[in-house]
Amino acid sequence: MEVPARLVKELRERTGVGMMDCKKALAETGCDIEKAVLFLREKGLAAAAKRAGRTASEGLVSAYIHPGNRIGVLVEVNCETDFVAKTDDFQSLVHDIALQVAAARPEYVSRDSVPAEMIKREKEILRAQALNEGKPEKVVEKMVAGRLEKFFRETCLLDQPFIKNPEITVGNLLHEAIARMGENIVIRRFTRYELGEGAKG
Repeated sequence: MEVPARLVKELRERTGVGMMDCKKALAETGCDIEKAVLFLREKGLAAAAKRAGRTASEGLVSAYIHPGNRIGVLVEVNCETDFVAKTDDFQSLVHDIALQVAAARPEYVSRDSVPAEMIKREKEILRAQALNEGKPEKVVEKMVAGRLEKFFRETCLLDQPFIKNPEITVGNLLHEAIARMGENIVIRRFTRYELGEGAKG
């Protein structure tokens, strides 16, 4: 089966898995991108998935103040043990996540944390935009799906390209850390402050 290069690229962007594995996953699933994501999770990311069920109640709350003191971030990242929380590797990960929040302005940790009402409203807006551009009905749904992916990449921390290496997402960075440190790691929450934001008058 001929696998389009654009699908391989999209799958790689979403999963961080190598090109050949992405191509194989798409061939195995009839070029269905959602099924291919599941296929790769079952195969390559099984170790991280196993750890995902374990309780992560240790970790760090870390603060980052951007030079110039105009942007500040508080982030909570959890792991399973105090031992891992004290390692340079874990602390470096937490710092990188705080930098990401400061630079890329995510609004949610993951797709799961985006309210259903917000997704519904976003779909309606994107659909109206596509129709206003004069697109035929049959391509509108594909356009909405594509633009919704872009919305997730912009607003969800785990879907964002990692600022230090845009070839991977923050989600990929997290999976790599889980595999390397051997513990479940969870980005629990974050708050971003910007001087003057929300000020009126």
